[in-house]
Amino acid sequence: MDPMSGPHVIRGSVSLPEAELMWRFSRSSGPGGQHVNTSDSQVELRFDLARTEALPDVWKQRALAKLAGRLVDGVVTVRSSEHRSQWRNRETAAVRLAALLAEATAPPPKPRRATRIPRGINERRLREKKARSDTKRGRSGRDWG
Repeated sequence: MDPMSGPHVIRGSVSLPEAELMWRFSRSSGPGGQHVNTSDSQVELRFDLARTEALPDVWKQRALAKLAGRLVDGVVTVRSSEHRSQWRNRETAAVRLAALLAEATAPPPKPRRATRIPRGINERRLREKKARSDTKRGRSGRDWG
């Protein structure tokens, strides 16, 4: 694999600022072999969302509002420990953080415009309901005796 793949793009020309990422490494939990007790392969990636200058202001406000439940003092944290290699866990964590920020900074969807159901469609639906009702009523063997 290539050495530390390029900047992780959030959206458009905005990518994760390498300088503002805080990494912490620790031993992964769970089973493992001789290797497991000696290597810090779990990765914790922290990003100070409240103080960053890398995101446009509007995005920052949106992200702070959307991720409010996940933030600790304005810092968002992502953990990764599924790979045995620290390098791959770093990649996974960075990709996850980029995806999280992309989702959190996305503009709100356009409001739905209410439209009327065409009369013909509504009438057809009612006709079909009536036909179905008659079919089912015909099944209740009341008059066969």
